[in-house]
Amino acid sequence: MANIIELLPDSVANQIAAGEVIQRPASVVKELVENAIDAGSTKIDIFIKDAGRTLIQIIDNGSGMSEIDARMSFERHATSKIRQATDLFAIRTMGFRGEALASIAGVAQVELKTRLQDEETGHHLKIAGSVLESSEACMCPVGSNFMVKNLFFNIPVRRKFLKSNSTEFKYIVQEFQRIALCYPEVELNLFDHDEEVFRLQAGIRMKRIEQLFRKNINQQLIPIQNETSIVTISGYIGKPEHAKKSPGEQYFFVNQRFMKHPYFQKAVVAAYERLLPSDAWPSFFIYFDINPENIDINIHPTKTEIKFEDEANIWRILNLIVKESLGKFNIAPSLDFSGNPSLEIPPLHENRPVKMPEIRINPNYNPFEEPKKQGGGSEKYQKQETQNWEELYSSFSAPRISQEKLFPEIPVQLPEKEELNVEIQYPQYFLFRQQYIVTSVKSGLMLIHKRRAHSRILYERYLANLNSHQGLTQPLLFPELIQLNQDEILLLHELVSPLQTLGFRIQFKSNAQVELLSLPGTLPNLNGEQLLRQILHHYTEEHQEELNFPVHGKMAWSLALSTAVQDQDNLKPEETEQLIRDLFVCQSPNYTPNGKKIVSLLSTEEVDKMF
Repeated sequence: MANIIELLPDSVANQIAAGEVIQRPASVVKELVENAIDAGSTKIDIFIKDAGRTLIQIIDNGSGMSEIDARMSFERHATSKIRQATDLFAIRTMGFRGEALASIAGVAQVELKTRLQDEETGHHLKIAGSVLESSEACMCPVGSNFMVKNLFFNIPVRRKFLKSNSTEFKYIVQEFQRIALCYPEVELNLFDHDEEVFRLQAGIRMKRIEQLFRKNINQQLIPIQNETSIVTISGYIGKPEHAKKSPGEQYFFVNQRFMKHPYFQKAVVAAYERLLPSDAWPSFFIYFDINPENIDINIHPTKTEIKFEDEANIWRILNLIVKESLGKFNIAPSLDFSGNPSLEIPPLHENRPVKMPEIRINPNYNPFEEPKKQGGGSEKYQKQETQNWEELYSSFSAPRISQEKLFPEIPVQLPEKEELNVEIQYPQYFLFRQQYIVTSVKSGLMLIHKRRAHSRILYERYLANLNSHQGLTQPLLFPELIQLNQDEILLLHELVSPLQTLGFRIQFKSNAQVELLSLPGTLPNLNGEQLLRQILHHYTEEHQEELNFPVHGKMAWSLALSTAVQDQDNLKPEETEQLIRDLFVCQSPNYTPNGKKIVSLLSTEEVDKMF
């Protein structure tokens, strides 16, 4: 029997590796910028065209590479950071696998110009689909200049499944922000089609946070700092009154590397217990500095999931640090003597003896004894004060109203006990845990998820308005000026047309600010800024990426989720009845647009079996 197992060619192996490391254009930006930082760069420029499909260019002023190193960098598992297996447990650099450049070169056309500090000329490489096309000397500045063109040109299926340009560029902005928050000392600039998106000067951590999000964010954050033998934790947490309806500005970093850690996120949220409602999320920027031997960053190709050796103790430390900072902010009063002129602190004289303070007490004091009236003058005055007060109103001639006309006596004849015939009308439904509507039908019992039902009703209404372009507009008496971050601004530019169709009127200002001029006329009195942020959040939720919705469908669903009743909201009986009627007028009353069940039926036979 012939042998059937063979080694894969390098080009195929690189494409397979690229599927793990290079998932989208943002992955290319992440890997190349991390390599530039490892090379000691103090300035990095990033140029994007067509959300990375056409061009991703990274220019840095780092150490650069020699001709041999430039060629070797595109080989699989070629790295300058690992020499032996034990080095994996002492990693302080961003990249170390030696897979990034090989994976990128396997699915794109790559050009590299690089030069060392002590060399007069640099080197220029061209690689396409893991095949070296040319290698020659060139003139270029010190550092490296990577140009990645036509990403996934040789894997059309991968290119087909990329999202829209606005969505893919949003992912690039997210990766850019994560790296920028880790390295505030590095100047980072991002350009989209030669238009400046970010220009971040080197500075301190708080300044970098302001540059990325908004200028006044420093007034909404509380610093945290603690050093233990296990870990050093620093950063900032949000004040409770500035919590948001979506977990947007939540960042964890370990040893200057972004990470996702739901377990530690619970530690932070638990510290806000009884300070925030259940649907609010605090912002935080938390940095961990820990011995590399106590973590494992090699459990995922993208290196965003990190395993800690002592997670339980770090959870407790983090929780206590956040609680301590919140306690200092909310509980500790500030001493201010300037507003009390009667408070005087006497100076201490040298020759005057210091006496112990004396306390004078009355041993005969009885708290239950009525105070004796002294002098009688005040009582006499009070009596004189109230004498002849009717004369003040003698000049007014008010018509007298008969007491009988105001309160006429109505004869009431109570029936005898046996004559009472009260028909008690029980409601056709009842609410279980304020979340489910339980009602009886011919075939048994029906349970309706209140919030999902309302979301379904609103979704079909908003979708009809979008398709017919008949949204009503309600101008705001006082327009609201809203400060957004950069990725929210990018998404809002994409959604401004359907939002206007629904009745929103939005005017873009400078410095990532927008002015909200009007809201849809069909909405109740809601907070405009909060509503707009919720719509943007729901539009970008992970489960929405799985929905094959057009923009109008996603927009209608996002607005429905933002304006639907919540589980804790109380409905009046007539509102509940109207909700049930409106639900069964919908085209699809049984399921939400993302496939979640709204109605569940418990048959009479199933109820009988319970007994």
